[in-house]
Amino acid sequence: MDLVTALTRARGTEAPGPDTPAGPPVPDWPGPGRALLPPAGPGPLDLDGLLRLSLAAADPTGRLRPTPSAGALHPVDATLLVGDGCSLPPGRYGYDPLRHRVHPLSPAPPDTAPGATVELTVTPQRTTSHYGHRAWPLLLLDTGHAVAALHLAALALASRPAALRLDGATDRPQASLHIPPPATGATAPPDPETATASDLLSRRSAAPPLTGTPDPDDLYDLLALARTAGNGHLNWCAAVGGPAPALLEAGADGTLRRLAAGDARPALAAWAAGQGWIARAGAVLLAYGCPSDADARRIRRDHLHAGYAVGRAQTAAVRRGLAARAVGSWQRADLGAALGGAPERNWIVHALALGTGSADRPEKGNS
Repeated sequence: MDLVTALTRARGTEAPGPDTPAGPPVPDWPGPGRALLPPAGPGPLDLDGLLRLSLAAADPTGRLRPTPSAGALHPVDATLLVGDGCSLPPGRYGYDPLRHRVHPLSPAPPDTAPGATVELTVTPQRTTSHYGHRAWPLLLLDTGHAVAALHLAALALASRPAALRLDGATDRPQASLHIPPPATGATAPPDPETATASDLLSRRSAAPPLTGTPDPDDLYDLLALARTAGNGHLNWCAAVGGPAPALLEAGADGTLRRLAAGDARPALAAWAAGQGWIARAGAVLLAYGCPSDADARRIRRDHLHAGYAVGRAQTAAVRRGLAARAVGSWQRADLGAALGGAPERNWIVHALALGTGSADRPEKGNS
């Protein structure tokens, strides 16, 4: 099934069938694995720390990881192209997140750039085992979340910002990012939104219910962060309840602007595979766009950017003391038409539920 048809079907009302086997949780990389060790001193890119803070499993089943994933099924696989200036010798490696080891695959090409390029692909069976025909949007969103985790891990390790490839141009790899070796000499002041290593290792999706409306300043900042991280490919708003329920967006003047009046959360709960708890969430950040006539490249691009942006916003929300949970499965969620626009132009692509409560009840990383 092609991606355009798969997305149309995923947005429909058809229910997934019974669960099927998920298969192995990691690829069967060839040869013995090599241990990842911290660099002996400052200078090299710390691939041990980078992967431990982003993709490594913290439990034997592989479900509990720093990166959220739909159903904690973790379909995203990573291959590393390593150049000079890293804690591993140059070469191409496959990564095993359960054992936190790498498997040498081939030598690095002569023109390999210094630093490491992480290429991300997916094993669809892991996600289709539970979500069936609704899996493909989730696979792309999970890939975007993995990019966000790697990017934030690189910043936490004081590396220079990663160069991201989320353009959707290829279906293998779905996405990649290049992380250069750490800069020497003077560095720029730290970004206040940069997560620490402790933030990344402790981040988990909060279990419902997520009650309590976040402060307007937090909502504005999270919407602005998501919009910037999404690189302008999607629209962003937040549904809130309370005494003045509305859909809000981040205005150019630095304040929240009302996009529509009324409580959208019950409709969102129905559209999100009937997850009733969403109707009582403190706020729901929404990424919407990706029209029905989008081609495969745009579908990949929009979903990758949505996953990346929600991943960034989720980490920022948790750093602010908020409970946060990504919501990736949406059916009949034509938000544009609900707001009076043309039908099938602005579908909900991804969301982040927020609250001021339930932060003390973390759950294994679900999306």
